[in-house]
Amino acid sequence: MGVQPTTEFACNGRAVKVRSNHPHLLAALRDELDITSPKDGCSPAGQCGCCTVLIDGKARVACQTSIEKVAGAEVVTLEGLDPDERALFARTFAAHGALQCGFCTPGIMIRARALIDADGADLDRDKAARHLGGHLCRCTGYTKILDAIEDIAAGKVVEPKTVGPIGTRGSRYQAINLALGTKDYVDDIRIEGILHGALRLTDHARADVVRIDTTAALALGGVHAVYCAADVPGELRVGIIHRDWPVFIPEGGRTSYLGDVLAIVVADDRETARRGAGLVEVEYRPLPPVTDAETALDADDAVWGIEGNLLSRSAYTRGDVDGALAASAHIVHDIFKTQRVEHAFLEPESTLAVPRPDGTLKVYSGGQGVWDDRDQIASIIDVPKSTVEVEQVSNGGAFGGKEDMSNQGQTALAAHLLGRPVKCTLSREESFLMHAKRHPIRVEVWAGCDKRGLLTGLRARLLGDSGPYASVGMKVLERAAGHMGGPYSWPSMDVEALAVRTNNSVCGAFRGFGANQAQFATEGVMDRLAEALGISGWEMRERNVIEPGALWGPGQPMDEGCRGARACLEAVRDAYEGARAAGKAVGLGLALKNSGLGNGFLETARAVVRFEPDGTVEVRHCWTEMGQGVHTVAIQVAVEELGVEAGRIRVVVDTTRELGAGQTTGSRGTLMSAGAIAAACREARADGCRTGVDYEGEYRVDWTNAMEDGVEAPILHSAFGYAAQVVICDATSGRIERVVAAHDVGRAVNPDLCEGQVQGAVHMGLGYALSEEFPCDEQGRPTNMTLRSLGILRAKDMPEVDVILVEVPQPRAPYGIKGVGEIGLVPTAGAVAAALWAFDGRWRTKLPLAPVRAVARP
Repeated sequence: MGVQPTTEFACNGRAVKVRSNHPHLLAALRDELDITSPKDGCSPAGQCGCCTVLIDGKARVACQTSIEKVAGAEVVTLEGLDPDERALFARTFAAHGALQCGFCTPGIMIRARALIDADGADLDRDKAARHLGGHLCRCTGYTKILDAIEDIAAGKVVEPKTVGPIGTRGSRYQAINLALGTKDYVDDIRIEGILHGALRLTDHARADVVRIDTTAALALGGVHAVYCAADVPGELRVGIIHRDWPVFIPEGGRTSYLGDVLAIVVADDRETARRGAGLVEVEYRPLPPVTDAETALDADDAVWGIEGNLLSRSAYTRGDVDGALAASAHIVHDIFKTQRVEHAFLEPESTLAVPRPDGTLKVYSGGQGVWDDRDQIASIIDVPKSTVEVEQVSNGGAFGGKEDMSNQGQTALAAHLLGRPVKCTLSREESFLMHAKRHPIRVEVWAGCDKRGLLTGLRARLLGDSGPYASVGMKVLERAAGHMGGPYSWPSMDVEALAVRTNNSVCGAFRGFGANQAQFATEGVMDRLAEALGISGWEMRERNVIEPGALWGPGQPMDEGCRGARACLEAVRDAYEGARAAGKAVGLGLALKNSGLGNGFLETARAVVRFEPDGTVEVRHCWTEMGQGVHTVAIQVAVEELGVEAGRIRVVVDTTRELGAGQTTGSRGTLMSAGAIAAACREARADGCRTGVDYEGEYRVDWTNAMEDGVEAPILHSAFGYAAQVVICDATSGRIERVVAAHDVGRAVNPDLCEGQVQGAVHMGLGYALSEEFPCDEQGRPTNMTLRSLGILRAKDMPEVDVILVEVPQPRAPYGIKGVGEIGLVPTAGAVAAALWAFDGRWRTKLPLAPVRAVARP
């Protein structure tokens, strides 16, 4: 091989020489120069802003910059800024809570630095928001980011606060390192002798696989191996609940969606592996895909090896709905439709698997349940669970989309068979195709009230497109059915929810988990009944809000914690009535969302507290940190219970202890980790906090019932969070000017983090309501395959968000905690629909409701 051409430029104050054949500057920085603060969220599309760097003083997206363009230029990343300046930006962002998962933060700070260099103290909030248009943040809602940039521009010094006990404000765990990009995500980890994997995905959503030819791929220089289904020594199918999801589709098998994997190619570097994957030749016999959920039950089998297309049915009846509706003074009947939505977490899925000399395998995963990852990996490679260790690496966002394994199984298999470390990182397009989405659900609803405005009965029929594989789709539709009544007292209910299999994208967990789809319809019903009665939306809800002792949904008697619904409603009353009096177009949404799995599932979480000789207190728990702050919660509980300083505490999540409680989902991480860690701390105190001892604590929820148990007064869920949101629009233009969000979290462990969760959820909820969509065509092929096409709101699109934290304690929950992560966007779409009705008098029943300009700043 001849001498490779090189390109010279200055990087962070020193002269560098890199290979000229890198696809873009980002690859040269990360793969050759080992500079990892610029993150790869979408290369080479340049649509997320995570890889922003300074080139000759101007902010540029590195994945859109060719190597030739930087020849002789000066490139500066966060690593190259003056140490004092780096510290100023990082500490200010940390102090404001301007980061959650942190993946987007280094790029945003570089952009902010360029803006402040140009405008100094004259940089105002609106201009900063406009110039952040090239940056996506899926966590924060941008509010606290703009707060931080304003302070830096004005020369205002704000220092981060160290967290204290439960209820105190403070900066999140590892906030400084996250801001600077020095806290590694999986793709940032460097291992000696590492190889890289790339996946070969199917070309057809539904097709028989006749032949897979790896000859050309294996002949490519730098390729070490190509593995297919025939190379799997253990189980071929995996899954969280049902093991129906093939790790590879074999020859003689059949594809079921466009995310199905046919092979993994392992090579010296990522680009070679990708080229090799493109050389894997496949002969298919294409078949008509099943893509219409409404006719799927009568269609051919959508999934290879599974008979029929009904995934699940969840149903219950309570009272005489026919009689109640017949006697009602007002009845509403309508059909509501919600859309499929992509999570768009900023960090694409990445896995690193490292064989060890003792024959065990170490896997670094960004998944939401590393014990589930471990068990499924062990089943694939046919080894005892004890020989697989999975370390949870805090990920760059998930929102439910990293519950199912993506590339963990294929990567672990390749490393196991080769005996070499293998890393596989998905491209943004592969991520779009592979992981589960939010369910599109059709909801037909009949509802009535009497002449006083008291609800009488509700009937609902829900149909959800779950894609081919189970994931947790049956639980999403179960949750939608249970939450169909919203936070209201219905004397009678008749609800049925079906999840059907199709060849569209897999659908599974996504923040809200069916509650937001169902309650978009519920809130629409409440507003139509209010109009029929001639009363306000607030008054309609106040007359029917759930109270302790009342029966909810399938018949659960509600406890004192449900007073949070009325408390949230009262908290937004002044904003609601004041905006209406001022002539604004106003909408209101009220919602609830359970915390935990419930429905009869035994939930057990464990934690370990250990005192080390150097004075460190190690806290081990079983929950994934993905920006929500569960590690910070762990520290605050330990501070509360042990009285130690937060700086002494180190948080660890890996499978070396048997602590697993399943997936980090359902807003249960805070509640259950707090209970388990508090119990471990009590064990430690009782034993004198001796050095070198694993003090284990446990928290369990074992008092819920399944919907099908037939219990007269079932306890389906152990806790609920509640929220009321007011959406205020300009009455002339229809632009959303302000959102007031009151959220009952039970107990705010850290109010700063709670506010950030609500602001981020409102951002996501507005996108869900107005503009976001991930449709599939008649061939099961997604049509929005770039971040820009998804309709995600940018910083300039966000209205003002006022957060009101309500604390009505949850009985039987540690510290009264209820949770906040999911409830944050459940009422938003209904509130937006009501505000738009107040603007133009048109009821809207299909999401998304309106173009993104409906929330853009004037």
